[in-house]
Amino acid sequence: MSLFDRAGFGTQLGALPGVTFVDQWEARVAKVGGKVFCLLSDQAPLRLVFKCGEASFDILTALDGVAQAAYFAKRQWVSVQQSSPLGEGDLVAYIGRSHALVAAGLTKKLRAELGIA
Repeated sequence: MSLFDRAGFGTQLGALPGVTFVDQWEARVAKVGGKVFCLLSDQAPLRLVFKCGEASFDILTALDGVAQAAYFAKRQWVSVQQSSPLGEGDLVAYIGRSHALVAAGLTKKLRAELGIA
């Protein structure tokens, strides 16, 4: 299953602790503790949007099919088209890191409730 279809997106991201899904902004949105960490667009071209660190941002946006995500914080969110050279394993790793970055901003109590170390 691909991260670029709803079933694959739900299966891969649903395995992370504390994840919930909503449909908003014409996308399937994954949240942890009520905060967005990744989304899958519903419209072509299909794309994933996720949070990343500064170094990852520079590396990723140098690739074809990857750009700064519109409407998200500058230099912290990328939009990755299905045609990008990133493999499924790389995307899973980057999205896992996005989950960790967003979860780190939650309160210690909420992280404990969600089962996040």
